Amino acid sequence: MIPERWAEYYLSNAPSLVWLLVANVAAVLVGVRYYVETMPAVDTFAWPLYADSPTAVFVATLSIATLLPNLGRRLRDAPTNLPLAYLHTLAFALLVKYGLWTVLALNLRVSLYFPEVWAYFGIILTHLAFVGEAYLIPHYGKTTRGALAFALVVMLVGDFVDYGLGATFGCVLGSPEGRCSIYPPLRYEPELLLPALTVLTTVLTVWLAARAFDHYPAPDGR
Repeated sequence: MIPERWAEYYLSNAPSLVWLLVANVAAVLVGVRYYVETMPAVDTFAWPLYADSPTAVFVATLSIATLLPNLGRRLRDAPTNLPLAYLHTLAFALLVKYGLWTVLALNLRVSLYFPEVWAYFGIILTHLAFVGEAYLIPHYGKTTRGALAFALVVMLVGDFVDYGLGATFGCVLGSPEGRCSIYPPLRYEPELLLPALTVLTTVLTVWLAARAFDHYPAPDGR
């Protein structure tokens, strides 16, 4: 967990909060450019499923932006309701998942990336920063069982589309050059191990979310 004083500094003060939002927007744009360069023929409909990391940062940006009306007050005083619990939980889960997934995916075939400065160290460090940012969110957000289940379903659907439907969905919506998948671009074709570890990462991420957040008291228990 990020220390509370750090979270208060970055998220309760206007200059640091705005700079964090600007950095997130820049990260989304950089990520989108990278994905465009690696597979420019993906249909617009499939972009949120293909550009996993930019999508994660975009959702996190929406989560952090909800703090703008709370500037000058403590994070514990930030507004909380059921829709926000779903948003904050999904933002945390996506950031953690794709931070960890990237480190995992690169190190499964480390010889294809190491010791390149950007392709290995740069990408790993920037994606580990996803995890650090994710752990700011429990300082102002809460979760529910329904929000955790929602995040789990969203990420499992993404896993299934990336790997389970890759040969069909990817070819229909994807590259005419023959890349029949919409999982994030890699320098190797994933076999069984990476998809299996991806699903395990999804489950681990939801477990981490359940431990990191306080729970929002909803009358219906969701």
